[in-house]
Amino acid sequence: MTIILVFALAVIAAAHQDTTPTTLVIRGGTIVDVRDYGASARDLRDAVVVVQHGKITAVGPRASTKVPAGARVIDARGKYVVPGYVDGFAALANQAFANADLYMGVTSVVAAVPDSSGPPVADARRAPTFAHADPSPRLFFLGHVSGLIREGDSVRQMTGVDAVARLDSETQRGAKVVLLHYGMNPSALRAAVPRAHALGVATIGELGASTYYEAQDAGVDVFVHTSRYSLEIAPPALRARVAQRPFGPPRLEYYRYLTSLSPDDTSLARHARLLGAGRTLLMPTLSLNYLQLRDHENPWHEPAAALIDPAMIHLPADRQTGAPTAPADTVRDGVPAGSGEAILDLERRYRAAGAHYLAGSGTSAFGTMPGISLHTELELLVRIGLTPRQALAAATWNFSRLAPWSSLGEIAPGRDADLLVLDADPTKDIRNAKRIHAIVLRGTVIDRPGLLRKN
Repeated sequence: MTIILVFALAVIAAAHQDTTPTTLVIRGGTIVDVRDYGASARDLRDAVVVVQHGKITAVGPRASTKVPAGARVIDARGKYVVPGYVDGFAALANQAFANADLYMGVTSVVAAVPDSSGPPVADARRAPTFAHADPSPRLFFLGHVSGLIREGDSVRQMTGVDAVARLDSETQRGAKVVLLHYGMNPSALRAAVPRAHALGVATIGELGASTYYEAQDAGVDVFVHTSRYSLEIAPPALRARVAQRPFGPPRLEYYRYLTSLSPDDTSLARHARLLGAGRTLLMPTLSLNYLQLRDHENPWHEPAAALIDPAMIHLPADRQTGAPTAPADTVRDGVPAGSGEAILDLERRYRAAGAHYLAGSGTSAFGTMPGISLHTELELLVRIGLTPRQALAAATWNFSRLAPWSSLGEIAPGRDADLLVLDADPTKDIRNAKRIHAIVLRGTVIDRPGLLRKN
């Protein structure tokens, strides 16, 4: 009797599997071309995308692309198909963060690597990474190489050997990206970056002991935060003080300097030229200054914001007015009036000089919020001079230039099937990037309205 029951259950399970489509087809939409940093514009209209087992297996015109029998079909006529968005610098603190990201189309997030020996690593502005959300964006863990080693009561800079050992340790803990921080000197950079690339790990520089030009020469992939990679503009004495104490009193002096900087400053012109000519991508995290802009909108008005506990956000906007919260620690978190516009002006210069970009929201520091602030970032990238298509590329194809994301960022056979179907053309207005009709994550359609019901 037991054998018969087990056999019957197996037949029922097999029948259920047979009737569940393993193939997904998105039919009739326009595939938006985001290749070549958004310079290519060969959109494919009335297209078919075939997805099987989490991968894109076919892409082509509807007239000549076969739709497999039994496939689940999404009718995308009159709609636009784009890769899922990547947030390159963020936190994922809990299930609510994961739901908010997915609701806003963010299918990949770079967040701090959890500490295998205890609570996840976090800084004062971002919560520890919650690595077990379900559903969840893809997580690309961010490791940290400070460039400094504490030995008893003293601190010394890492040698190249130290830096490689630390990088290896971070990758063993799961890091696919490493943040090379203020203490990294040029010799440590020159040792660590090739090792990272050999391991398929991307490098992000937020530096002080090395110049950003030395980091370019070392092959660092990405620079993060406009205010940080603008450090070369500062007078040498101020630069040295900020490099030594990036979160101490010199920080405010430096911000005041940036805010008062003349557009005709020769050091700014030179810096823009060198950033624009380099291969290193820029991730400005302009959203960190969004609440300082006079025309900012209230992020709590977004539907996904209903998921978020303000206590999980560093200096959250006022829920009623959208005004920024005054920091208790002005040395670490204060910014002078006009700094938001000053940061945009700097980035306009870098963009005009030819820089290429990655999108990172900075969530959850300075009022930035999961999913929501990635769209703020796209809008601000357009404000500094990118076209909407180029801004879209900054959250998609541009990431695929780096090893951890080589299977993402483009709608092409062999790529991972993280896809969005949009109700309006994002190349005409970047705000259309959040008019999401359907979300496909790892080849599976996500219940988008249901994300707002989960906590």
